[in-house]
Amino acid sequence: MKKILSTLLIGTVALVSCTGKDNKVDTADKTNVKNPDKDPVTEKAPEKIDWKKKAAELLTEYNSKAASLYKEAALAYWDAALTGKFDKASETELAFRKYHSDKAMFDKVMELQKNSADFDEDTKRTLKLIELGYRENVLPTEELKKLVNASKEIEKIFSTFRGKYDGAPRKKLKKGEKPVNTFSNNELLSFLKKETNTLKRQKIWEGLKDVGEAVGPKLVALAKLRNDAAKKLGFKDFWHMRIVLQEHDPDKLVTLFDDLQKLTDAPFKAMKDALDKELARKFRIKTAQLMPWHYDNPFFQEAPPSAKVNLDEFFKNKKKEDIVAIAKTFFNDIDLNADDIIERSDYYEKPGKDQHAFCTTIDRENDVRMLLNIRPNVYWMDTMLHETGHAVYYKYIDRNMNWTLREAAHIFTTEAVAMFFGALSKNIPWLTEYLKAPKARVKKLEKAIIEQRIREQLIFARWTLVMFNFEKALYENPDQDLNKLWWDLVEKYQFLKRPVKRNKADWASKPHFTIAPVYYHNYLMGELFAAQLRATFAKTMGHKGHPGQIDFNKKKEVGKFMKEKLFTSGMKVHWGAFVKNATGEELSSRFFAEEVKNPDEKPVKATKTVKKANKGK
Repeated sequence: MKKILSTLLIGTVALVSCTGKDNKVDTADKTNVKNPDKDPVTEKAPEKIDWKKKAAELLTEYNSKAASLYKEAALAYWDAALTGKFDKASETELAFRKYHSDKAMFDKVMELQKNSADFDEDTKRTLKLIELGYRENVLPTEELKKLVNASKEIEKIFSTFRGKYDGAPRKKLKKGEKPVNTFSNNELLSFLKKETNTLKRQKIWEGLKDVGEAVGPKLVALAKLRNDAAKKLGFKDFWHMRIVLQEHDPDKLVTLFDDLQKLTDAPFKAMKDALDKELARKFRIKTAQLMPWHYDNPFFQEAPPSAKVNLDEFFKNKKKEDIVAIAKTFFNDIDLNADDIIERSDYYEKPGKDQHAFCTTIDRENDVRMLLNIRPNVYWMDTMLHETGHAVYYKYIDRNMNWTLREAAHIFTTEAVAMFFGALSKNIPWLTEYLKAPKARVKKLEKAIIEQRIREQLIFARWTLVMFNFEKALYENPDQDLNKLWWDLVEKYQFLKRPVKRNKADWASKPHFTIAPVYYHNYLMGELFAAQLRATFAKTMGHKGHPGQIDFNKKKEVGKFMKEKLFTSGMKVHWGAFVKNATGEELSSRFFAEEVKNPDEKPVKATKTVKKANKGK
């Protein structure tokens, strides 16, 4: 995932103006009737204001100060992610947000926008984005501090928490040494992947969910704090505020995702029925006995290894360092050099380190970094390609633009690029070229690999629908039975059974509710756009067949397209125009639905509701 230091300045759009004092002059008895263009007191014409000059001065001041604060916060977060110590990160993020709570500065920005008719487009766009940076933060300092501290407290728990599991293999203990029964996420996931005993799998799964009980009440309290702040700023709740600030129309987004559900209902059901039969055979149980812990991933957001193919077989002789080297070579081969980024990044597990993965730009200049916890398997190969996708996007944004514009066109566009590259870990030509997988073996498994890729896409899409709808409901009513709601949505969208008599905050074990609130829908929009990009390349390359068979190996034109059509422009234009400029069409679910459908089905057409959702964006 892309680490967002703050969503204040990323892919957002202006809302209704904050209410301020009415500064209009009462003209009832002060207007110069003889010459209304003159000041009623001095009898002189008012001096003409140079709005362009004022705008240039404000942008210079803002870009300098915001860039400095942003860098301090980014460095502090990086250190916190490596050590688990978040005090400095809290202080610097608060300083960044506090700067964006200055009502006087906000009023200047609004005044400039009212007088921006003669401004160039970059200045207009920059002012709009600056406005949004303030829009969410024109709050008292104490309230901002509460929000930041509450979030960082939960982040610290996630960073340092280790789940409990008593059934793990034990090493021989030294005299006086106590047995270990708590483990990192990577360790627990590794246990789950290998374990075939249903009861033990359940215990491991519960260990992965333990953190939910530790942070659940804190997350509810944070949701209420966020809601209170959003309401003070004129929004219905925090969810609606964030959605609108990301340049999305809430109703149209709901419509788009409801329609995507309908488009994927049939293929998802068919896929899951086949998957369940495989898992039932694997665990020697009936399909009716399958429970969430039988699907390898604790949230069923990724596909379990197929009975027909397990791509980890191609990593048996690989070291964790090889994953980095492979990604480095590939990106060089398509003319998206990432050597400098790779050198300054952190890739391997260590005590206290954030257990997940992200990419961040420290200064929106040349300091881009990635954090991962690599192991030699397909999951971390995908993740390495994914994060490097974010990284090269950052790297090749035009540095001649002002600091505010040096961001991805939108949150979901950088996710799309990352997903585009991550998917290459299952791409047929890529496997033989960069993993050096035996060609005969890959050819034999080709159909199964494509089938597994489709499974991944469907599973992730349906999982994201759970996150999207749960988070919306969470902020609409934080006091409802969230534990029950979670499993209601899991049953509806993922077709999983809820554990009997379980009433724990399983939902809260997902860190995104804290570190990237109201964000997950952008992953799914990223998937839609990634599919649209693949369709664009297939068309230009004359490729027929599944996108997983497109040969991107050593194609410098791929890097050229990415730099010219996607990366360079930063945030200069609204994402709707950006997508159309890059692919020739508005964002659509049609390309994604086409990728995941049964090959024998007719081509997928966007429904009226999808077209309506895309209209005008």
